[in-house]
Amino acid sequence: MTAGRGALSGLLAEAHALQPDTVALRRAIHRHPEPGTHLPRTQQAVLEALAGLRLRLATGSALSSVTATLDGALPGPTVLLRADMDALPLEEESGLDFASRVPGAMHACGHDAHTAMLVTAARLLSARRAELAGRVVFMFQPAEESGGGALRMIDEGVLRTEDGGTVDHAFALHLTTRFDSGTVHLRAGPTFAASDRFRVTVRGRGGHACAPHLGVDPVPVACEIVQALQSMVTRTVDVHDPAVVTVASVHAGTAANVIPDTADIAGTFRTLSPAARQRVREGITRVAHHVAAAHAARAEVTLTEGYPPVVNDPARTAALHDTAVALLGPGRVHHLPGPFMWAEDFSYVLERVPGAMAFLGARPPGTPPGEAADLHSCRVVFDEEALAAGAALHAAAALRAEAPDGAERG
Repeated sequence: MTAGRGALSGLLAEAHALQPDTVALRRAIHRHPEPGTHLPRTQQAVLEALAGLRLRLATGSALSSVTATLDGALPGPTVLLRADMDALPLEEESGLDFASRVPGAMHACGHDAHTAMLVTAARLLSARRAELAGRVVFMFQPAEESGGGALRMIDEGVLRTEDGGTVDHAFALHLTTRFDSGTVHLRAGPTFAASDRFRVTVRGRGGHACAPHLGVDPVPVACEIVQALQSMVTRTVDVHDPAVVTVASVHAGTAANVIPDTADIAGTFRTLSPAARQRVREGITRVAHHVAAAHAARAEVTLTEGYPPVVNDPARTAALHDTAVALLGPGRVHHLPGPFMWAEDFSYVLERVPGAMAFLGARPPGTPPGEAADLHSCRVVFDEEALAAGAALHAAAALRAEAPDGAERG
């Protein structure tokens, strides 16, 4: 069953009415950020904010997750709405009066706002239970930044329903300062990249800096590998199926007059397709081994698989686009011309369930495009006025969801 425009009537206005509560929760979480899988304070804040609603609440065992389920009064699909809750290991320099009180931790990726928006969406939908067709699962997830919290919640059954069914559709929003506040941006197909890591240890033969000919200096070999990896990408990967290889760490040596035995380089590579992912994996290994061999050194390569790409289902993306237009107006909904090379573990959900992730603009007013601090910056600031639109869009996506085969489902 699909809810029409009438079901969305007043939704945005009610989200604005709840804005003080949304902002208060967001700021409370922001003041006390918790990275990783163990988020007891954040988990408790979510449970307290959901108390009194007609929800079935469950917490995780492997991590501090919260799963809340709302049963609608009408038959329909099961829709999952997701928010991540973890912070980053970062010292905050935003200057906000509600800045982090935890040294070395900060909500620099908007997860505090994601959580607050989803709590407000739960309130909006609970008040509309009589017109809700189907079931809504609210997924509050730790460990998005590292640790694959989404996969752990899947293992614990977040995609399974109590009656033996499964989630039919899944949606998520991600804040960004790259777009005007309150605007929605989305695309079908790959939207975030797969993110993998690599480490190369170059083994040479150390000695005195005055006589490099008597040893095998791993430092210039490592430097040559760094440069060769960039050429490898531009010359072996299709420009229409992009890849990004970044060497972010180079370590070697202990003294200015000693040639070390080893040099280490490490970084990340991001791709959008299985073919590009495999091509880059093979390329890193080939380049490292052969460049090292050309200089009588040896390279040891370690590749660590990370998150798969976020791939939005075309039908669910179109449905979310239409819902956003109905809720916010066509001038506030935009097609993304291409994917971002960020990574997101909502990808694990979308590998199993058709759905979509969209961006919600939250650039502070008066800040020109391109000048706002970006995600993962210690100075990032989000416009909180965007949160009402995000909460309302979460709720609207559930209200307008269709059963996957067009038939009503209980």
